[in-house]
Amino acid sequence: MATKPSKELEIFANPHPDRDYTIEMECPEFTSICPVTGQPDFGTIRIRYVPDQQCIELKSLKLYLWSYRQEGAFHEAVTNSILDDLVAACAPRQMTVVGDFNVRGGITTVVTAEFARAK
Repeated sequence: MATKPSKELEIFANPHPDRDYTIEMECPEFTSICPVTGQPDFGTIRIRYVPDQQCIELKSLKLYLWSYRQEGAFHEAVTNSILDDLVAACAPRQMTVVGDFNVRGGITTVVTAEFARAK
């Protein structure tokens, strides 16, 4: 498995696809680049999901989140992009991604993006 930032997300078979249960993951050292200033933006990414047939492998998630350290994007774009990529990788029953970004210019930003499979 790679040890460099990567957009490749790995998955594994859900050991209990017959049951709804919640997986919560947190990356308290998330970094991206402000597209306006070029300065780093720091924050915490929280992921909460109910898996279906597949789960997200944690090391690949870490490397995926590291890949944003070199990307310029607004907080709203980053949070929604993470949600889109994770949903595409594991097709969960439900997922929420929260980007809780540190203060910049006296303002904190919290972005919540959600996905729910149609029933």
